Order: sequence, then C-alpha cells, then structure tokens
Amino acid sequence: MSAINKIYSNDLGISFFWKRDECISTPKIQLVFRDIGFLLSLPELKDFSDSCSATINSSCCSQCENPQHCRSLLLRTPSDKIDLAVNRQELYQIRELINGTIYRVELKYWTRNLCLN
Repeated sequence: MSAINKIYSNDLGISFFWKRDECISTPKIQLVFRDIGFLLSLPELKDFSDSCSATINSSCCSQCENPQHCRSLLLRTPSDKIDLAVNRQELYQIRELINGTIYRVELKYWTRNLCLN
C-alpha cells in the first residue's frame, strides 16, 4: 500500500499528500522535483507560483549562447534561505507543476465543502 496520495505530476516532478497527514483539515503538500522536496501549505504554494511568474518576466543575461540550457535564472522559493538556479524550460515546468497542484487541491477542497453543505 502506498504512503502517498498523488495530486499532480509532470515530466519534472510530482506533488502529493502524505496519507498520514490527510486527516488534518489543511494538510501540507509535498512538492518534489529534481533532487529537492518542499513541504508547503497552499498559500506557500501560491507564493511559489508568483515567484515563478516573476522570474519568467525577468530577462536572461545577454551573454547566453544557449539560454534554454543556461541556469542563469534564480528562482526564489518559499524558504527565504533557498533560491534555485534554473533554466527557462525548467522554470516553465516548475510553474506548471505548481499551478496544476494548486488547481487540483483547490478543486478537492471545493468539492469537499460542496458535499458538506
């Protein structure tokens, strides 16, 4: 039996709830990509999405010969002590993973509240 309930995944990573924590009214969401795992609340996940959008809107340095593979973009994470060096393609995949997770979690909360009323 699996210890997790998958929320969302893409080519870069996966998000899930730990089954042991799902009985909590607002469990933390485990987000894993590359070799990194973040255990985040929904508001922290939304802040992370905003950081992705802000980084996408920033410009890559003009010296890049191959900007798709250059890890010159610095992505702020929900931890004020950790930033990630990513390339533009990774950044889009991270944002897609985060936004897909937010959508599914909010849909789950919405349907649960609908059934309770």
